[in-house]
Amino acid sequence: MSGIKKLAGQTLWYGVSSIAARFIGYLLVPLLTYSEYVTPADFGRQSLLYSAIPVLSILFTYGFETAYFRFSAIEAYKKTIYSTSFFSIVISTLLLSGLLWIFRTPFSALIGFADIPQIAMITIGIIGIDTLNKIPFAKLRQEERPIKYAFVNIAGIFINLVLTWFFINYCPRTLASNPNSWTGNFFSFSTNPIVYVVLANLIQSAITLLLLSKEIVSVRLTFDTKLWKEMMVYALPLLIVGFGGIINETFDRLMLKAWLPGSDIFKNEQVGIYNACYKLSILITLFVQAFRMGAEPFFFKQAAGQEPQKIYARVLKFFVLVLSVMFLVVSLFLPIWSYLIGPAYRSAIGIVPILLLANIFLGIYYNLSIWFKLTGKTTAGSYITLIGTAITIVLNFIFIPYYGFIASAWATFFCYGTMMLISYIWGQKVYPVPYPAKKITAYLVISVLVFLLHKGVCIFVLDFWWQTISGALLLIGYIALVARIEKNELQKLFVWQKT
Repeated sequence: MSGIKKLAGQTLWYGVSSIAARFIGYLLVPLLTYSEYVTPADFGRQSLLYSAIPVLSILFTYGFETAYFRFSAIEAYKKTIYSTSFFSIVISTLLLSGLLWIFRTPFSALIGFADIPQIAMITIGIIGIDTLNKIPFAKLRQEERPIKYAFVNIAGIFINLVLTWFFINYCPRTLASNPNSWTGNFFSFSTNPIVYVVLANLIQSAITLLLLSKEIVSVRLTFDTKLWKEMMVYALPLLIVGFGGIINETFDRLMLKAWLPGSDIFKNEQVGIYNACYKLSILITLFVQAFRMGAEPFFFKQAAGQEPQKIYARVLKFFVLVLSVMFLVVSLFLPIWSYLIGPAYRSAIGIVPILLLANIFLGIYYNLSIWFKLTGKTTAGSYITLIGTAITIVLNFIFIPYYGFIASAWATFFCYGTMMLISYIWGQKVYPVPYPAKKITAYLVISVLVFLLHKGVCIFVLDFWWQTISGALLLIGYIALVARIEKNELQKLFVWQKT
């Protein structure tokens, strides 16, 4: 159990920082959706932009972050892995950013902002600077330096939040009451509000780079060509994995815009509504992100130990237990969570449980994917991702014209569910791990049944407070059931042995 305790500690340190940063960033949702200056259509266009940015980020990093963790575990490369990875990213970032700058006019049209060309220029800056931050952040994770990691991560997001509030809230109100106000130097009502959102993001990225300056300055002036070639062979299939993952995760917004019938304003509004409700799965997505931050370097280090498969199996079981509880925390109390978004965005609240389950499947897939990362069979990951991508595109193409964002939610569900199953079946043949599949399935099924039971109760019990109380009782009952079944394992996990 010591390995799981170690991972729990890493998830706590690295994960909590990510959770805190993401939560602070999540405050942008009510900040924007409640703003009189930002319309649902504006929010929808911003959502589309931030669906496109991760795609380019994947291209800019081309799998080198995961490759860094993989080759850091090899003794012969420990002295050159950081400098080689960093300089490779720097050179490629300069080249790709330069190409985007040269073709910024068609790039503006591609991301849907031909009418606001400055957004494309700011976006290029965001992508480029964020890419330069990737390897220094990976170094902090690899060296288990959580305090520095947490500080930089949270500080950047907090700055973004403050700047966004300044541009979107403070400046319009101040300028409206006093046209001669000093805020007129920073804000104009004639400028689309999305410009200020991405500008705040750019400033955040630049400050983050400055905070990582010590790690950047420490880079040795060495470049290991042999190592770089091996990293490229390992990483390039992960580029496909990354592209497919981003398509599965964010392209549903773009597909909604493309395949929904109606006017552009209506389409943008529907995208904004869908994106706002998607973010209500925050607890699941935050924990999955937190887990990945700690798990990726942890899994590679454990691979050199004795019987790492048993550790991986236990990790997945506890991972699912936590996620099943989080699923109920959100789904049983949706009316409360809905206050995080504006009233105009709540029409899609019914898709949240579907998206919660979809993201649980994604989290399980991340756990299962260790088999092709450890064995170097990264092409397998690309095949699985491409299958998921095909499901996403086909289902959205067929059903969006008829069911709108409901189709996108179910497409996400089936995409991640299929990827999870394929990875499990394929991985057990290549790198067998004794996952307690029946028990994990049972926990997920029971949590869904608890949710459905509560839905049935709410049909007959209309009072909000009684609905909330019944949800709390069902949640406590589920936790008690799990604690009883896993009593011995939980004691081993949380009770430290005397030395």
